Amino acid sequence: MDNILVAKNLKKIYGSRGYNYIALQDIDMEIKQGEFVGIMGPSGAGKTTLLNIISTIDKPTSGSILIDGEDIARMKENKLATFRRSKLGFIFQDFNLLDTLTVKENMILPLTLAKTDSKLIEERATEVSKILGIEGIMHKYPYEISGGQKQRTAAARAMIHQPKLILADEPTGALDSKSSMELLQCLSDLNQSNGVNIMMVTHDAFAASYCKRIIFIKDGQLFTELHRGSSRKEFFQKILDVLKTMGGDNSDLI
Repeated sequence: MDNILVAKNLKKIYGSRGYNYIALQDIDMEIKQGEFVGIMGPSGAGKTTLLNIISTIDKPTSGSILIDGEDIARMKENKLATFRRSKLGFIFQDFNLLDTLTVKENMILPLTLAKTDSKLIEERATEVSKILGIEGIMHKYPYEISGGQKQRTAAARAMIHQPKLILADEPTGALDSKSSMELLQCLSDLNQSNGVNIMMVTHDAFAASYCKRIIFIKDGQLFTELHRGSSRKEFFQKILDVLKTMGGDNSDLI
């Protein structure tokens, strides 16, 4: 099975001279084709730093990180921008939709920016909107739809250009429980039925239970990982057990 992401000896240090803070230290991790991976850990563990590095927002102090075989840690900024647009998709906690654009216009934005052929844009829009169940709201504006519909629109935008990896940062954080379950099931279905590769940072054990594998980080280092078996309920309990071992209850892990 091919590796979509390979990180080796990742280290990130902030500060200089008198004060240094090690945010990540000796991180080795892989994400294989077809995986839905969760990243969990206490506040300050390094989750956001890791996400920022993988998303090309930040660079590691040392180490390498390959996505689809390309070392993003050594890319120049102009190539990084192209790589980000073509190979990565993003789902944020606060949706990041443009209020002046319709659902459809928000969704197809990555293809529009890439100057994709209009016929292909229409084909992708039709396909992705059906997969995520938003075909009935395509001409509405973000202020006219629910939080769950906004997040599914964001998910559609993240996957419409068929990226190698979708990065989801606390995607259920602004949703009610029903909308959260609907989004998580959509992500799980995308992963299982369409082979979409997803890495999700979350503090929520329930959200994490939809993943196939969880990587736990503590104090900037890998703590342990869990693989999901056949039962999501059992996986959820195992996640809670690891969180207790790490220290603090689930509400602390933000």
